[in-house]
Order: sequence, then C-alpha cells, then structure tokens
Amino acid sequence: MAIKSDVEKIKDAVSEEPTDEVKDVGEIKKSENEEPKLTDLPGIGPAVSAKLENAGVYDMMSLAVMTPAILSDAAGVSEAVARKAIQASRNILNLGFVDGTEYARKRESVNYITTGSKNFNDLLGGKGVESRSITEAFGAFGSGKTQVGLTLAVNVQLPVDKGGSNGKCVFIDTEGTFRPSRVKQIAETLGANPEKVLKNIFVARAFNSDHQILLLDKVSEMIRNGEPIKLLIIDSLTAHFRAEFSGRGQLADRQQKLNRYIHHLMKIAETHNLAVYVTNQVMANPAQLFGDPTTAIGGHIVGHASTYRIYLRRSKQGSRVAKLIDSPNLPDNEIIFYVTEAGVVDEA
Repeated sequence: MAIKSDVEKIKDAVSEEPTDEVKDVGEIKKSENEEPKLTDLPGIGPAVSAKLENAGVYDMMSLAVMTPAILSDAAGVSEAVARKAIQASRNILNLGFVDGTEYARKRESVNYITTGSKNFNDLLGGKGVESRSITEAFGAFGSGKTQVGLTLAVNVQLPVDKGGSNGKCVFIDTEGTFRPSRVKQIAETLGANPEKVLKNIFVARAFNSDHQILLLDKVSEMIRNGEPIKLLIIDSLTAHFRAEFSGRGQLADRQQKLNRYIHHLMKIAETHNLAVYVTNQVMANPAQLFGDPTTAIGGHIVGHASTYRIYLRRSKQGSRVAKLIDSPNLPDNEIIFYVTEAGVVDEA
C-alpha cells in the first residue's frame, strides 16, 4: 500500500540516524548563499555591530529596513554613516523588483517537512509543511495540534530525500505541552535514536507575551551562531496574548502587539528559510446560529498572516479531520488522519 511504503521510507531514513549529519556549531560550514555579516558594511565595525545586536538587530534585512535616525540612535553613529550603511545593505540584498522567472528560481530553495501522513501531505500540496511560510493549525483541545507539531519536530531531522530538512527544531512552549517522553516515543517507533532526536530540539518555555517575543530574537541569534534550525514551532501562538489582554477595551492593544509579533515571525521565516508551524486556540462564536461555531483566536490579523490555515477536529473512531481553510495556491479540502505512537499517520 502507498501508506505503508510512506511509513517504511521514514523508518529507513531514521534508522540511518540522520541526526549524525546535523553537525555541532563549530563544524557547520557556511553556505554559499549565506547573508553577509553586519561588519561587512561601511561604518559598521565590531563595536557598532555589538550595539546593534543588543538592540535586537542581528541580520542585514533588519538593518536595511531601518531609517538613518533610528540606526544612528541604536548604533551611536552619525546619520551620514547610518545612511551609507543602510544603502549598502539594500544594494547587497537587492530589495527591488524581480521578474516572475527570477522569483520562481528563488522559490526553488523552499524546503518541505513531511507530516508523517500522506493524506496530510497531500492536503498541503503533496510534500508537507513548507519553509518561508507560516502554517497555522487551530482547533479545540485534543484535536491533534500539538501532536502534529511533535511529529514535525522529529521529521525535520530526516534527510531531504526522505521528507525532512536535515536540520534542527526550535519549540516555543507557551502552554506547557512539550513532552520529551512523547518525542522519544515517536522516535523509537520509527526506529530512530530517541536521545539524538531529542538533543536536536531546542525547547523554551515562554511565561508571558514579552518573553515569547524575546525568544524570537534568540532564534535569530542561534541561527547566526551556526545552528542548522529548519523548523520553528510555537504552541500556542495566542495563549499569552489572550490571557494578558482581556476585554474589548484591550482588544486593539492586543491585536497591535500580536500583529508586530507575527510580522517578526514572517521575517524570520523568509530570511532564514524556516518552516514555521503555529497552533492557535479557538472560541465559540455566539452569533453562529447554524453550523460549526468554532472560530480561531486572533481575528483577521492572524488569518491574513498565516500562509496555510488548517482546522483540526476530532472525528469518529479516534480519527481526526484536517480541513484546509486558506492557502495561496491550494483548493479547500479536508482529509482524515490518526494520532498513534508513531505520531501522525494515515491509518491507526
């Protein structure tokens, strides 16, 4: 069967212990397309670069979109020097228009991470979760959101030809849902070394929204230091924002803060070619008289920012249903999957 062969491929891949190919920081070689350092810019020496990093500016793109006045204040340089550095960074990054053919060529660098389920992969276009995009899964508790994330955290370590990205994962836990024992169970069921798989997942427990925002800067710093991070998971995206900004009086402030956070997330995904998977909480819409009243938290801001939106829900006999709500290139559709000891699969 096609389903069994898909699982066998994953088992064969992880049994080869692909995590051995994920090198330590000191062993990582810089890729040919690696973004130049800030110190390569005119007027930006090590001391100025350190000041920029303290201000949260770690990469060329962050500097390129700054104004001379803001850069001058952050780095302690004159506006003339700041203007020259900004112009140089924009020239290096080529922040102008490109034709469709050139853009298509750039899209060839997009990576995919298998979900472990052929049906689920097909729902997302055939290969799984896409890099340089945000994949959002929302649904009620027990619908499988976290289980999909934990399965992806294991599968990202697979070689590219086996449906992975041969990289590591960052898991930002806002609800205390990360369980090392579950990761080990998924890895063991697939024939992988559970300790090696677990070692390649960086976990941080975010205790409030400000801490959650700060951790994104840490991700950029880790990548800059050589960690081959290919997947960023946030479980869940809106939990702290929902708890800290309650009532209609604080709704505007919450949405503005959430908007800035998501755009920062989008920039990281694009700059570092990461796959981003976020889970989202739901509420019941009291105005919905007929049909399913389940609505995702975050409103239009989260809806517009997410590249792929998936609604998860429980179904009969222990199965789950994944429904694609929004996508830039795929039709609305829904599939059935199961959550087992091996993670997300097609059959129980």
